Amino acid sequence: MTHPGQPRLASPPTYWRCEPSWSWHARPLTDYLLWYVLDGIGRVVLGDQRFDLSPGTAMVFSPGGAPIASHDPCRRLLVFGMHFVGDGVGSLQPSRVRDPALISGLAHRCETRYRRGDLEGAQLALHDILLMLWEDAQQPSGSADTALEDIVEAIRQDASRRRRVVDLARQAALSRAQFTRRFIAATGMAPARFVIRARIERARQLLSETSLSVTQVASLLGYSDVAYFSRQYKRTTGHSPRSAH
Repeated sequence: MTHPGQPRLASPPTYWRCEPSWSWHARPLTDYLLWYVLDGIGRVVLGDQRFDLSPGTAMVFSPGGAPIASHDPCRRLLVFGMHFVGDGVGSLQPSRVRDPALISGLAHRCETRYRRGDLEGAQLALHDILLMLWEDAQQPSGSADTALEDIVEAIRQDASRRRRVVDLARQAALSRAQFTRRFIAATGMAPARFVIRARIERARQLLSETSLSVTQVASLLGYSDVAYFSRQYKRTTGHSPRSAH
């Protein structure tokens, strides 16, 4: 899949739950076809290759392709997709997306805007989906990389939670040394330093956006020693926490 240009819809963006006896032997496609699986279990055959389908799987079938697909009638496929035309798209073999929640949100936006008559908005949402799939295809990740991304996001979202590097490494199914090397490669800093920076960034937000005192913010973020918190804050930001008020 190459870097996608601006796509143009050739059919409405649609959700469909495949019937229990459903199977698909496509005629050669005349345009591109996007599929994104939201639920169910199935399989698709492209030439001599067979791929499993499950929630979070995305694919782009290219013109001329004739895919064959089926599913488990007890776990029917729920698919979002549409036909489209465009330049620089190419095919994308079925693969798991890195951020299924975001893809699902973009799919909803694409379908909603089309239904409301906003063709341009629907095509922009499709373009965003294709860009995300293109980026994922350029940097395929294994299970450890996916776990690492989840850990980084969790630290940012819940900075006050105490975390030990050994526990984070276990969560990623890596040794402590392997985890630290991959974490530094992904974020540019060691895990312990990243946790501190996330906590201090949250402290700066609380100090600048609320009426909480320095002592209260330090306590919220798990610091029992306000002086130690102040030193970490100044070492990280170059300023005293009181200057954020």
